[in-house]
Amino acid sequence: MNVSPWRQSSYCQESASCVNVAAGERDTIMLRESEHPEAVLSTTRAPLRAFIRAAKVGQLDHVADRCARWTS
Repeated sequence: MNVSPWRQSSYCQESASCVNVAAGERDTIMLRESEHPEAVLSTTRAPLRAFIRAAKVGQLDHVADRCARWTS
């Protein structure tokens, strides 16, 4: 698979765990977490846009709450 260089937000602290993004083939967007770069997710623009919008308005907060309960 042909992947462009990985990009990381300028807001990411050097020691922090951050999401990296790269353009893949045919409108594919590749995502990975900086601490585990071997695990790569792929998506396209429309589903990623919907996910980001949902997260921004709090529609996914209940998921984070459940995860916090499982790990404590």
